[in-house]
Amino acid sequence: MEFIKTKFIDAWLIKPVVHKDARGFFLESYSMQEFQKHDIPLNFIQDNHSMSMETGVLRGMHFQYPPMAQSKLVRTIRGSVFDVIVDLRKNSSTFGQWQGFELTESNFLMLFIPRGFAHGFCTMSPKTEFLYKVDTYYSPQHDSGFRWDDPTIGIQWPIKDPVLSEKDKRLPYFKDSKIIF
Repeated sequence: MEFIKTKFIDAWLIKPVVHKDARGFFLESYSMQEFQKHDIPLNFIQDNHSMSMETGVLRGMHFQYPPMAQSKLVRTIRGSVFDVIVDLRKNSSTFGQWQGFELTESNFLMLFIPRGFAHGFCTMSPKTEFLYKVDTYYSPQHDSGFRWDDPTIGIQWPIKDPVLSEKDKRLPYFKDSKIIF
């Protein structure tokens, strides 16, 4: 696995070694040993799988408050997404900044998102399937987020009129979110 630095300390784009032949491919999608080599000592405890039927489905920007904050390892197994993270760590030099990544079934890229980041993605193709590994269970009382189109953050999404859940339509603006990282 190749761990590629992002603009954020502790967030990594990960390129697995993909072995392809006439039958298809094989790759190692997670190795605790490789993560420990990069000072990421965590144990994933749950896998989540989402499928979005349409192009332009946007899920985000989501996070959980401490003590239930989550680290995530995400990847697309079918289709493609524009994946975005925002640094919520108030003492970070990159607080409030975002970075986007194209994660597709054909580029095999994965993104490690440490605790203290908001996460969201939009689908760039129909029937997109997305996997998340997390190190903390979902906690409804710690669940939060902010608007995908927040002008303070200024994410440059590749879509204009996304398909949103009712929950995501009601998210507050970043300035109205309680950020406690």
